[in-house]
Amino acid sequence: MEFEFKKNQILFDRELSDLDKFVIKFVNILNKNEVDYVLVSGYIAILFGRSRETEDIDIIIEKIPFQKFDALWNALEKEFECLNTSSSKEAYNDFLLEKSSIRFAYPKEFIPNMEIKFPKKEFEQETLDDKIVVKGKKYLFNISNLEKQIAFKLFLGSEKDLEDARHLWNIFKDNLNKQLIITKAKELKVLGNLINVVLE
Repeated sequence: MEFEFKKNQILFDRELSDLDKFVIKFVNILNKNEVDYVLVSGYIAILFGRSRETEDIDIIIEKIPFQKFDALWNALEKEFECLNTSSSKEAYNDFLLEKSSIRFAYPKEFIPNMEIKFPKKEFEQETLDDKIVVKGKKYLFNISNLEKQIAFKLFLGSEKDLEDARHLWNIFKDNLNKQLIITKAKELKVLGNLINVVLE
């Protein structure tokens, strides 16, 4: 796999899957509406070549006022359908502000879907603030800092998450800040997983 690191950017190109096209269409609407976001969790490993299925793509968006969210909602509804509610006000007040997520899929479909939430914890706000950019010929989007992504996957701890962490490590280990991974692993109390799963 060929890629190039440039500070907080990864230059990377490959043939797009249907899942990639779904994600790109969604984040393009976020970009047009000037809503900051970061893609996190399993899709990051899939983006960089891990072969596995996923039903949802996790995305954290900045906490925005209702007026801006309503404009985003109207733009999204031209291409997608919310699986939780048909009301933007309910989606905002009863889900996002209550620290729950909302999901969008293509109309009349359930999979794949984008699972959207506001930052709920300091770690999630930090993830949004420290995002990096992936840039290809036909796409540009924000993803989680890879060091923190690996540490968080170790924290989640399922076999699927551990394999995601191992995959990202194997792909990017020559470009990663290993001390940052160790620091985050210590903070999340998963240093043992880091040693056993990633550094083995």
